[in-house]
Amino acid sequence: MTVPVFEEYEPAVDCGCAGCAVRRRSAARALPVRRGGHPAAHGARRALVLATAAGVVLSCGAAGAAAAAGHVPGPPRADGGADPEPSTPQGEKGPLRGTGASGPPSAGSAAPSTTRAEIIDRAKRWVAAEVPYSMEKYWSDGYRQDCSGYVSMAWNLGSNEWTGSLAAYGTRIARADLQPGDMLLFHNPADPSKGSHVTIFGGWADSARTRYVAYEQTRPQTRKQSTPMAYWNNSDRYVAYRYKGVTEGSPGSGSSTAFPGAERFGPGADNKYVTELGRMLVERGGKRFYAVGPGPEWSAADRRATEAFQRAQGWQGKEADGLPGPHTWRLLATGGGRDIPAAGAGGSPNTAVAFPGRGYFKPGQTNSHVDRLGRQLVKKGYGKHYLSGPDPRWTEADRRNVEAFQRAQGWRGGAADGYPGPETWRRLFA
Repeated sequence: MTVPVFEEYEPAVDCGCAGCAVRRRSAARALPVRRGGHPAAHGARRALVLATAAGVVLSCGAAGAAAAAGHVPGPPRADGGADPEPSTPQGEKGPLRGTGASGPPSAGSAAPSTTRAEIIDRAKRWVAAEVPYSMEKYWSDGYRQDCSGYVSMAWNLGSNEWTGSLAAYGTRIARADLQPGDMLLFHNPADPSKGSHVTIFGGWADSARTRYVAYEQTRPQTRKQSTPMAYWNNSDRYVAYRYKGVTEGSPGSGSSTAFPGAERFGPGADNKYVTELGRMLVERGGKRFYAVGPGPEWSAADRRATEAFQRAQGWQGKEADGLPGPHTWRLLATGGGRDIPAAGAGGSPNTAVAFPGRGYFKPGQTNSHVDRLGRQLVKKGYGKHYLSGPDPRWTEADRRNVEAFQRAQGWRGGAADGYPGPETWRRLFA
């Protein structure tokens, strides 16, 4: 008679298969019910594997258990697993850890004040340090190396929070009111291991406000990336929050987020706001446009520097006319958006290469833009699919090289289809 036997199976820590990944996430985030965990998940620390005792050779027991669990190791992923829909299990609420932990007030006290610039500066430190993602390890500053620990660090909280507690430190706001340093939070109370995630808002990436610059802690390491509003998955469930202790403006800059009005800028303008605009543009990479430094009298240098900043955001046409509007001013005053790129080899201040349009890059097209694209791909190290070098005719080699470049940005699916759009073009020619 065949007798079923139950055997406990521990998912391998180094296996990338879907079965092991799901089990590791469930085990890591099986919280008590009182902490927001799902009752059905409370006892899911280990997976039970049903195996048949009859005919199983003892020496093959480990392999049999793995096969019964659906655990079939596959080859390592070529893209390193940097999906735009990251799985981000996280640790629980707790104190700072390690010798580097110091200073910040405790979570129970009044929210310590900080500026938006300081929040973004702290977020940038982990990006620069390429802090590896981990729900168990702690960085030298005492914060846990997962998504909620990252936001706890950026907001300078006195403890390591998680997605179920971070909202208590903020005030809910509309997405239209987002400013750099705010957070976008999705917490799934039914099962926190399923999709819960949090990012720091770094500014709008396009004038239509369909994408933003997200600072986030995800696999394999901290990143700053243009991201769909609010995220690739569960987008409608992300909630915007503003840290309760945030103060406006940048330290010492004297700038204000309030736009003084379009009449303050343009030919014939002579006032303190022109000087302030110039100073902010210099801080964002526009120094080379000014021969003697910003002043109160509107000049061609102000227009060119403003246009360069606007084009750095991916704007074109009237949105990049060199005259500041409310959106341009707000990004400059709050430290949001992208900086002005450095001058190219030719030394021209107008280094931004305008995206010509998607219609030039499709089968059957032959034009100078395809040739320029191919030469830039080769220059950036993404020309391996060319057999004889790029030319003005669009080919499958062009598409595959563009796809390789897009995947190197961490994009997947329709965002890495091999056809350049404005963001692909901007990054390629940056």
